Amino acid sequence: MQAINDLGRHTLPLRAEIRSAFEAVLDSGHFILGREVAAFEEEFATFCRASRCVAVANGTDALELGLRACGAGAGDQVVTVANAGLYATTAIRAIDARPVYVDVDAASGLVDLADLADVCRLHRPRAVIATHLYGRMVDMPAVLRIAAASGTVVIEDCAQAHGAVLDGRPAGSWGAAGCFSFYPTKNLGALGDAGGVVTADDGIAARLRQLRQYGWRVRYDAAMPGGRNSRMDEVQAAILRRLLPRLEGWNERRRAIAEAFDRGLRHPHVRSLAGTGESYVAHLYVVRCRDRAGLKAHLGGRGIPSDVHYPIPDDRQAAFAPCVPARQLPVTAALAAEVLTLPCFPEMEDAEVAAVIEGVNSWPA
Repeated sequence: MQAINDLGRHTLPLRAEIRSAFEAVLDSGHFILGREVAAFEEEFATFCRASRCVAVANGTDALELGLRACGAGAGDQVVTVANAGLYATTAIRAIDARPVYVDVDAASGLVDLADLADVCRLHRPRAVIATHLYGRMVDMPAVLRIAAASGTVVIEDCAQAHGAVLDGRPAGSWGAAGCFSFYPTKNLGALGDAGGVVTADDGIAARLRQLRQYGWRVRYDAAMPGGRNSRMDEVQAAILRRLLPRLEGWNERRRAIAEAFDRGLRHPHVRSLAGTGESYVAHLYVVRCRDRAGLKAHLGGRGIPSDVHYPIPDDRQAAFAPCVPARQLPVTAALAAEVLTLPCFPEMEDAEVAAVIEGVNSWPA
């Protein structure tokens, strides 16, 4: 294995379809916000059981424009977790809002619901970003109940949860807006940057369409503040349309690999953060280990790649430190020091899965 997610192997059997998608766009002569984007928006909205999808340039823009479209702005408090790689914090800072961090659950890495309830009760924030981390969905009914009590809008960060389903409802269909990244390593990935926001609210969708194109009311008439150039191009939309029908099959294979890890990993110093069932699509298979460096070195010596998602919590990032309110996040800090991501991608062979299991279990810690 060359990486924890081998994109070369992932795209190899798709090359004919990818070339076909590119040639169809080239033949059309329409490269931005054309038929392919419109068709992908309709198809992905249907997949997410949402009424609207607005395609944008990347997942971080999806979060930023989603926040703006839902009414968050300068000076507002937006609640999020600090263990998910800077993306939500970057979006919050981009609209000049203030991030308020809540701690996470030690067993899952997802938002600690008791801490969220305390923060919402005390701060009455404008918005909560519910992050579905590692492919595992947050308890959305609980989040919605907590947010409703404080009049807080809920936005889902679905960048790692394409196709996850909780209580019959897909990720993205629970909050006022569901924000997706289609970065190449995602469960549904393009061949470059791309993102999208799904929503059941026509007003939010209309504002998103303005915001992604300079805030235009009509061409060259910028009526909405906060607009930017954030458009998914036709080539990425055409590729995503051809990959979307394969997503459920890829997710099933990811789950099967994660289940094999769950059954096989028996090292006493390694604990899994993986989930089970439809609400987990195994975007990443993450374990906890107090001697992460030792385990990582052992695996590397056996040719098994690994990575860390994520090593520095947002509240400890130097770029954000001056404006982050001080709150204690002990579980977030502990996870940042211990998490390690093992390979998990649909093209992994059973022998490779077995090699990862044997590699972890043979670590002489």
